[in-house]
Amino acid sequence: VQLQASGGGSAQPGGSLRLSCAASGSVVSINAMSWFRQSPGQERELIADSTRYGVLRVADSVRGRFTISRDNAKKTQWLQMNDLKPEDTAVYYCYMNIWVDPSDSIAQHFWGKGTLVTVSS
Repeated sequence: VQLQASGGGSAQPGGSLRLSCAASGSVVSINAMSWFRQSPGQERELIADSTRYGVLRVADSVRGRFTISRDNAKKTQWLQMNDLKPEDTAVYYCYMNIWVDPSDSIAQHFWGKGTLVTVSS
């Protein structure tokens, strides 16, 4: 199983970008799907996550601007980012907690390669 993230790039303040992250390979089920970001010199922070049962949460720093969504059948999640601010500039990482094989006792952790988002005028 691998995660492929896409959609990063540059935007002006107030602009929008949409990130996507798709899991490839055979899976039994996907539990949590999350988005993290890391700015230079900062720790990686959780900004949004979702459960397989549809519970969606976003961090206070992005609430009202960012929206997380997922499609379990497509093994894909998205992060819609609106009203972008310079402080949103960071490398964004997707994460999934995936039950890969029925014989596994626990689900496994998978990370996508980071995608850079730059917000500047």
